[in-house]
Amino acid sequence: MALTSRSKERLDLLDPAEVARLGGIEVLTDGIVEGFLTGLHRSPRRGFSVEFAEHRPYQPGDELRYVDWKLLARNDRLYVKQFEEETNLRAMVVLDISKSMGWSGDTARRLTKLDYAKRLVAAIMLVLLRQRDATGLVTFDDAVRSVTPPRARMAHWHQLLAVVHRTRAGEGTAAEPALRRVVDQLRRRGLVIFVSDLLLDRELAIKALRFLRHRGHQVLVLHLMDPAELTLGGPAEARYEDPETGQHVTIRPADWAGVYAETVQGVIHDWRLACRRHGIAYERVTTDLPFGLALRQTLVRSTHVA
Repeated sequence: MALTSRSKERLDLLDPAEVARLGGIEVLTDGIVEGFLTGLHRSPRRGFSVEFAEHRPYQPGDELRYVDWKLLARNDRLYVKQFEEETNLRAMVVLDISKSMGWSGDTARRLTKLDYAKRLVAAIMLVLLRQRDATGLVTFDDAVRSVTPPRARMAHWHQLLAVVHRTRAGEGTAAEPALRRVVDQLRRRGLVIFVSDLLLDRELAIKALRFLRHRGHQVLVLHLMDPAELTLGGPAEARYEDPETGQHVTIRPADWAGVYAETVQGVIHDWRLACRRHGIAYERVTTDLPFGLALRQTLVRSTHVA
Protein backbone atom coordinates (compact mmCIF):
# COMPACT_ATOMS: atom_id res chain seq x y z
CA MET A 1 0.00 0.00 0.00
CA ALA A 2 1.35 3.43 -0.92
CA LEU A 3 1.73 5.74 2.04
CA THR A 4 0.18 9.19 1.93
CA SER A 5 2.05 12.26 3.09
CA ARG A 6 -0.02 12.12 6.28
CA SER A 7 1.05 8.51 6.96
CA LYS A 8 4.73 9.44 6.65
CA GLU A 9 4.50 11.39 9.89
CA ARG A 10 5.40 9.71 13.16
CA LEU A 11 2.80 6.98 13.47
CA ASP A 12 2.99 6.95 17.23
CA LEU A 13 1.77 10.56 17.44
CA LEU A 14 -1.07 10.29 14.94
CA ASP A 15 -4.70 9.92 15.92
CA PRO A 16 -5.29 6.21 16.72
CA ALA A 17 -8.12 5.92 14.19
CA GLU A 18 -5.88 7.34 11.45
CA VAL A 19 -3.11 4.90 12.34
CA ALA A 20 -5.57 2.00 12.25
CA ARG A 21 -6.48 2.81 8.65
CA LEU A 22 -2.87 2.50 7.45
CA GLY A 23 -2.66 -1.30 7.43
CA GLY A 24 -2.12 -4.44 9.48
CA ILE A 25 -1.35 -4.49 13.17
CA GLU A 26 2.24 -5.67 12.62
CA VAL A 27 3.10 -2.69 10.40
CA LEU A 28 1.28 -0.29 12.70
CA THR A 29 2.93 -1.54 15.83
CA ASP A 30 6.38 -1.42 14.30
CA GLY A 31 5.81 2.19 13.24
CA ILE A 32 4.45 3.13 16.64
CA VAL A 33 7.44 1.60 18.42
CA GLU A 34 9.99 3.12 16.03
CA GLY A 35 8.65 6.59 16.70
CA PHE A 36 8.44 6.00 20.42
CA LEU A 37 12.00 4.69 20.70
CA THR A 38 13.33 7.51 18.53
CA GLY A 39 11.93 9.98 21.02
CA LEU A 40 13.81 8.43 23.95
CA HIS A 41 17.25 9.78 24.82
CA ARG A 42 18.37 6.86 26.94
CA SER A 43 17.10 3.99 29.01
CA PRO A 44 17.50 4.21 32.80
CA ARG A 45 17.99 0.45 32.89
CA ARG A 46 21.42 -0.96 32.23
CA GLY A 47 23.02 -4.40 32.11
CA PHE A 48 21.93 -7.77 30.80
CA SER A 49 22.40 -11.28 32.06
CA VAL A 50 22.37 -14.76 30.58
CA GLU A 51 20.43 -17.19 32.73
CA PHE A 52 20.40 -20.96 32.66
CA ALA A 53 16.88 -22.14 31.88
CA GLU A 54 16.81 -25.94 31.68
CA HIS A 55 18.41 -29.12 30.36
CA ARG A 56 17.28 -31.08 27.32
CA PRO A 57 18.62 -34.27 25.72
CA TYR A 58 21.52 -33.81 23.32
CA GLN A 59 20.63 -33.91 19.62
CA PRO A 60 23.03 -34.34 16.69
CA GLY A 61 24.20 -30.92 15.59
CA ASP A 62 24.07 -29.31 19.05
CA GLU A 63 27.17 -27.30 19.92
CA LEU A 64 29.47 -29.22 22.23
CA ARG A 65 30.17 -26.15 24.33
CA TYR A 66 26.61 -26.41 25.69
CA VAL A 67 26.96 -30.04 26.79
CA ASP A 68 26.74 -30.42 30.56
CA TRP A 69 29.81 -32.60 31.16
CA LYS A 70 29.18 -32.84 34.89
CA LEU A 71 25.73 -34.27 34.26
CA LEU A 72 27.25 -36.71 31.77
CA ALA A 73 29.70 -37.90 34.42
CA ARG A 74 26.89 -38.49 36.91
CA ASN A 75 24.25 -40.01 34.63
CA ASP A 76 26.24 -41.24 31.64
CA ARG A 77 23.76 -39.40 29.39
CA LEU A 78 24.29 -36.38 27.17
CA TYR A 79 22.32 -33.24 27.99
CA VAL A 80 22.77 -29.69 26.76
CA LYS A 81 22.16 -26.54 28.73
CA GLN A 82 19.50 -24.14 27.48
CA PHE A 83 19.74 -20.49 28.38
CA GLU A 84 17.17 -17.75 28.48
CA GLU A 85 18.30 -15.01 26.16
CA GLU A 86 19.87 -11.93 27.70
CA THR A 87 17.13 -10.23 29.61
CA ASN A 88 16.53 -7.46 32.11
CA LEU A 89 13.26 -8.85 33.40
CA ARG A 90 10.36 -11.16 32.70
CA ALA A 91 7.05 -9.50 31.88
CA MET A 92 3.49 -10.73 31.50
CA VAL A 93 0.78 -8.68 29.82
CA VAL A 94 -2.74 -9.59 30.97
CA LEU A 95 -5.37 -8.43 28.46
CA ASP A 96 -9.10 -8.18 29.14
CA ILE A 97 -11.03 -9.31 26.05
CA SER A 98 -14.50 -9.29 27.62
CA LYS A 99 -17.56 -8.14 25.69
CA SER A 100 -17.49 -4.62 27.14
CA MET A 101 -14.04 -4.14 25.60
CA GLY A 102 -15.57 -4.45 22.12
CA TRP A 103 -17.35 -1.10 22.46
CA SER A 104 -16.69 2.34 20.98
CA GLY A 105 -18.68 5.50 21.61
CA ASP A 106 -18.01 6.66 18.04
CA THR A 107 -17.16 3.86 15.61
CA ALA A 108 -16.58 6.33 12.76
CA ARG A 109 -13.85 8.20 14.63
CA ARG A 110 -12.44 5.84 17.25
CA LEU A 111 -11.35 2.25 17.65
CA THR A 112 -13.16 -0.01 20.06
CA LYS A 113 -11.46 -0.35 23.42
CA LEU A 114 -10.27 -3.84 22.45
CA ASP A 115 -8.88 -2.77 19.06
CA TYR A 116 -7.04 0.10 20.75
CA ALA A 117 -5.81 -2.26 23.48
CA LYS A 118 -4.57 -4.81 20.92
CA ARG A 119 -2.43 -2.20 19.19
CA LEU A 120 -1.17 -0.73 22.45
CA VAL A 121 -0.39 -4.15 23.94
CA ALA A 122 1.39 -5.24 20.75
CA ALA A 123 3.52 -2.08 20.89
CA ILE A 124 4.32 -2.55 24.58
CA MET A 125 5.38 -6.16 24.00
CA LEU A 126 7.57 -5.14 21.07
CA VAL A 127 9.28 -2.46 23.18
CA LEU A 128 9.97 -5.02 25.91
CA LEU A 129 11.28 -7.63 23.48
CA ARG A 130 13.58 -5.12 21.80
CA GLN A 131 15.03 -4.49 25.25
CA ARG A 132 15.60 -8.26 25.52
CA ASP A 133 12.97 -8.57 28.22
CA ALA A 134 11.21 -11.95 28.26
CA THR A 135 7.56 -11.18 27.51
CA GLY A 136 4.38 -13.25 27.67
CA LEU A 137 0.64 -12.72 27.27
CA VAL A 138 -2.56 -13.86 29.00
CA THR A 139 -6.00 -13.07 27.57
CA PHE A 140 -9.26 -13.53 29.45
CA ASP A 141 -12.98 -12.83 29.48
CA ASP A 142 -15.14 -14.96 31.76
CA ALA A 143 -12.32 -17.53 31.63
CA VAL A 144 -8.66 -17.61 30.68
CA ARG A 145 -8.60 -17.84 26.87
CA SER A 146 -4.87 -18.00 26.10
CA VAL A 147 -1.55 -18.21 27.92
CA THR A 148 1.67 -17.49 26.01
CA PRO A 149 4.72 -18.04 28.27
CA PRO A 150 7.37 -15.31 28.37
CA ARG A 151 10.35 -15.61 26.05
CA ALA A 152 13.08 -13.11 25.22
CA ARG A 153 13.76 -14.08 21.61
CA MET A 154 12.62 -11.58 18.96
CA ALA A 155 11.13 -14.52 17.04
CA HIS A 156 8.68 -14.79 19.94
CA TRP A 157 7.16 -11.53 18.71
CA HIS A 158 5.34 -13.31 15.87
CA GLN A 159 3.83 -15.84 18.25
CA LEU A 160 2.52 -13.06 20.48
CA LEU A 161 1.29 -11.13 17.47
CA ALA A 162 -0.61 -14.15 16.18
CA VAL A 163 -2.48 -14.37 19.49
CA VAL A 164 -3.28 -10.65 19.36
CA HIS A 165 -4.45 -10.94 15.73
CA ARG A 166 -7.01 -13.64 16.44
CA THR A 167 -8.31 -12.11 19.66
CA ARG A 168 -11.98 -11.15 19.60
CA ALA A 169 -14.27 -9.74 22.26
CA GLY A 170 -15.70 -12.55 24.37
CA GLU A 171 -18.31 -12.66 27.10
CA GLY A 172 -18.22 -11.68 30.78
CA THR A 173 -15.21 -10.75 32.90
CA ALA A 174 -13.27 -12.81 35.45
CA ALA A 175 -9.91 -11.17 36.10
CA GLU A 176 -8.81 -13.06 39.21
CA PRO A 177 -8.18 -16.46 37.51
CA ALA A 178 -6.15 -14.76 34.77
CA LEU A 179 -4.01 -12.88 37.27
CA ARG A 180 -3.48 -16.07 39.26
CA ARG A 181 -2.14 -17.77 36.13
CA VAL A 182 0.60 -15.15 35.97
CA VAL A 183 2.15 -16.63 39.10
CA ASP A 184 2.85 -19.86 37.19
CA GLN A 185 4.59 -17.94 34.41
CA LEU A 186 6.75 -15.62 36.52
CA ARG A 187 8.84 -17.79 38.80
CA ARG A 188 10.97 -14.85 39.84
CA ARG A 189 10.27 -11.17 40.25
CA GLY A 190 8.97 -9.55 37.11
CA LEU A 191 6.57 -7.04 35.61
CA VAL A 192 2.81 -7.53 35.22
CA ILE A 193 0.84 -5.17 32.98
CA PHE A 194 -2.93 -5.52 33.44
CA VAL A 195 -4.93 -3.95 30.58
CA SER A 196 -8.69 -3.66 31.09
CA ASP A 197 -11.64 -1.29 31.08
CA LEU A 198 -12.01 -2.38 34.73
CA LEU A 199 -15.73 -3.10 34.40
CA LEU A 200 -15.29 -5.97 36.81
CA ASP A 201 -15.29 -6.88 40.49
CA ARG A 202 -12.75 -4.43 41.93
CA GLU A 203 -12.37 -6.24 45.25
CA LEU A 204 -11.45 -9.57 43.63
CA ALA A 205 -9.15 -7.93 41.10
CA ILE A 206 -7.30 -5.90 43.74
CA LYS A 207 -6.93 -9.02 45.85
CA ALA A 208 -5.22 -10.82 42.95
CA LEU A 209 -3.06 -7.79 42.12
CA ARG A 210 -2.01 -7.50 45.77
CA PHE A 211 -0.96 -11.15 45.71
CA LEU A 212 1.30 -10.40 42.74
CA ARG A 213 2.82 -7.47 44.61
CA HIS A 214 3.33 -9.73 47.63
CA ARG A 215 5.30 -12.08 45.39
CA GLY A 216 7.60 -9.18 44.53
CA HIS A 217 6.29 -8.35 41.07
CA GLN A 218 6.02 -4.82 39.77
CA VAL A 219 2.40 -4.28 38.73
CA LEU A 220 0.90 -1.72 36.35
CA VAL A 221 -2.83 -1.33 35.75
CA LEU A 222 -3.85 0.34 32.48
CA HIS A 223 -7.44 1.53 32.83
CA LEU A 224 -8.71 1.78 29.27
CA MET A 225 -11.69 4.04 28.63
CA ASP A 226 -13.56 5.43 25.65
CA PRO A 227 -14.01 9.23 25.97
CA ALA A 228 -17.78 8.71 25.67
CA GLU A 229 -17.72 6.79 28.96
CA LEU A 230 -16.71 9.91 30.87
CA THR A 231 -19.91 11.83 30.20
CA LEU A 232 -23.55 10.93 29.62
CA GLY A 233 -25.04 12.33 26.44
CA GLY A 234 -27.47 11.45 23.71
CA PRO A 235 -31.07 12.14 22.68
CA ALA A 236 -33.80 13.32 25.00
CA GLU A 237 -34.49 9.73 25.98
CA ALA A 238 -32.19 6.76 25.46
CA ARG A 239 -31.91 3.08 26.31
CA TYR A 240 -28.62 1.87 27.81
CA GLU A 241 -27.68 -1.81 27.92
CA ASP A 242 -24.91 -3.70 29.71
CA PRO A 243 -23.19 -5.67 26.90
CA GLU A 244 -22.19 -8.48 29.26
CA THR A 245 -25.35 -9.01 31.31
CA GLY A 246 -27.98 -7.73 28.89
CA GLN A 247 -29.56 -5.61 31.63
CA HIS A 248 -30.89 -2.31 30.34
CA VAL A 249 -32.48 0.91 31.48
CA THR A 250 -34.24 3.77 29.70
CA ILE A 251 -33.49 7.25 31.03
CA ARG A 252 -33.30 10.92 30.09
CA PRO A 253 -29.53 11.63 29.83
CA ALA A 254 -29.95 15.30 30.70
CA ASP A 255 -31.49 14.36 34.06
CA TRP A 256 -28.68 11.98 35.00
CA ALA A 257 -25.60 13.56 33.41
CA GLY A 258 -24.34 15.18 36.61
CA VAL A 259 -24.78 12.11 38.79
CA TYR A 260 -23.24 9.91 36.08
CA ALA A 261 -20.10 12.07 35.69
CA GLU A 262 -19.67 12.19 39.47
CA THR A 263 -20.04 8.40 39.69
CA VAL A 264 -17.49 7.77 36.93
CA GLN A 265 -14.96 10.09 38.53
CA GLY A 266 -15.59 8.34 41.84
CA VAL A 267 -14.88 4.93 40.28
CA ILE A 268 -11.64 6.23 38.72
CA HIS A 269 -10.62 7.74 42.07
CA ASP A 270 -11.36 4.51 43.93
CA TRP A 271 -9.29 2.43 41.50
CA ARG A 272 -6.38 4.85 41.64
CA LEU A 273 -6.50 4.98 45.44
CA ALA A 274 -6.76 1.20 45.84
CA CYS A 275 -3.80 0.67 43.52
CA ARG A 276 -1.67 3.35 45.17
CA ARG A 277 -2.42 1.95 48.62
CA HIS A 278 -0.90 -1.40 47.63
CA GLY A 279 2.07 -0.15 45.60
CA ILE A 280 0.44 -0.78 42.22
CA ALA A 281 1.01 1.71 39.39
CA TYR A 282 -2.22 2.98 37.80
CA GLU A 283 -2.70 4.84 34.54
CA ARG A 284 -5.94 5.78 32.81
CA VAL A 285 -5.71 5.71 29.02
CA THR A 286 -8.47 6.99 26.73
CA THR A 287 -8.86 5.56 23.23
CA ASP A 288 -8.33 8.95 21.57
CA LEU A 289 -4.80 9.24 22.99
CA PRO A 290 -2.05 8.79 20.34
CA PHE A 291 -0.19 5.55 20.91
CA GLY A 292 3.22 7.17 21.38
CA LEU A 293 1.87 9.33 24.18
CA ALA A 294 0.16 6.28 25.68
CA LEU A 295 3.45 4.35 25.58
CA ARG A 296 5.33 7.18 27.23
CA GLN A 297 2.61 7.56 29.85
CA THR A 298 2.52 3.87 30.66
CA LEU A 299 6.06 2.59 30.22
CA VAL A 300 8.23 5.59 31.07
CA ARG A 301 6.21 7.37 33.71
CA SER A 302 4.72 4.34 35.44
CA THR A 303 7.25 1.50 35.22
CA HIS A 304 10.52 3.07 34.09
CA VAL A 305 11.21 0.06 31.88
CA ALA A 306 11.61 1.97 28.62
